[in-house]
Amino acid sequence: METTEKLLQDYYLDLEAKHGAHNYKPLPVVLERGLGAYLWDVNGKKYYDFLSAYSAVNQGHCHPKIIGALQNQSSKLTLTSRAFHNNVLGGFEKFLTNLFGYNKCLPMNSGVEAGETAVKLARKWGYEIKGIKKNAAKIIFPEGNFWGRTLAAISSSTDPASYNGFGPFMPGYEIIPYNNVHVLEKKLSDPNCAAFMFEPIQGEAGVIVPDEGYLRKVRLLCSKYNVLMIADEIQTGIGRTGKMLATDYEEARPDILVLGKALSGGVMPVSVVLCDDPIMMCLRPGEHGSTFGGNPLSASVASAALKVIIDENLTQNAYHLGKIFRSQLEEFIKGTKLVKLVRGKGLLNAIVINDSPEGDTAWNICLKLRDNGLLAKPTHGNIIRFAPPLVIKEEQLIDCIKIITETLKIFEPDS
Repeated sequence: METTEKLLQDYYLDLEAKHGAHNYKPLPVVLERGLGAYLWDVNGKKYYDFLSAYSAVNQGHCHPKIIGALQNQSSKLTLTSRAFHNNVLGGFEKFLTNLFGYNKCLPMNSGVEAGETAVKLARKWGYEIKGIKKNAAKIIFPEGNFWGRTLAAISSSTDPASYNGFGPFMPGYEIIPYNNVHVLEKKLSDPNCAAFMFEPIQGEAGVIVPDEGYLRKVRLLCSKYNVLMIADEIQTGIGRTGKMLATDYEEARPDILVLGKALSGGVMPVSVVLCDDPIMMCLRPGEHGSTFGGNPLSASVASAALKVIIDENLTQNAYHLGKIFRSQLEEFIKGTKLVKLVRGKGLLNAIVINDSPEGDTAWNICLKLRDNGLLAKPTHGNIIRFAPPLVIKEEQLIDCIKIITETLKIFEPDS
């Protein structure tokens, strides 16, 4: 007989299945409440969150300072569009540009909008400053990149699930192997190359960490050939990897920095593109914008979200706890055939399951983790990403490592 709890969960699952698009395959759990590193479902069961809304909730769920900023600003002014000025945006822009060390910023909403903004900026700069012939600009992307699912974004994708059935695609994109500076240099030497856009650590691809020195070499090569280095730090930025930016590990300052996700504190969509005047001032009134981009509510929330990261030393916490997490998982997998490897930086980590991408082992592991009180999700079939909120404490992390390792033991293949 079905329990009352299952009936309640199925009620919500059936509502979505009947009335919503089927473009996602969520883990079957229906969440109702979140606080800090925890989530609760509609039946009151408590879980550790080990996805953090794909790193949008680095500050933890419903952080009181971020919620306070939301409530305070929402009672005064939420939206004017950019047809008028508001008394919040300028202060946010000053805080942001000073924090990251750029002349200018352009706020948008979603991460993919920020990515498209970066592409448009690079092309405009290529024509106006570098002198590329009209409509000849090229932008280079690495294999495995992911920056959204608009037509422009999937035009750079190497994942058939993203691009199949949606052509024709954006011209002027070229794709090369990730973590390969030799091929990169050849492409950057093309005088029509305007930019190289990449993730310092590839998140959606399965937390792919490049070789040490790769980021520094990218910076040097982009400078050598007068090509813009665009760092997509939407998932890796805002403390996630144990530095404020993943590019900080090698002091590889991007020409264009793209931020999103945790900039929102998990409260409302906000993204931003940062660069210096010679690039940003290529855009003139009417050439780019957004009705909601730069609204006073998101500006207030984003300011509070960044201050939480700084004031609570969450970047340092991610660095410290990430080392503990990888060390203990690496020790565990020495005696297992189930897990091939552990990789990551800070609190952006993944394990690769010894199964094909078409297999269901990783999915089944995540179902069992759910049963055991921890929520994670597979990516690319046989990879499980582990990314808890950065507010997680060491004792909580140790408890989570125990849940993960005890769950993995259940799936260990027979000798």
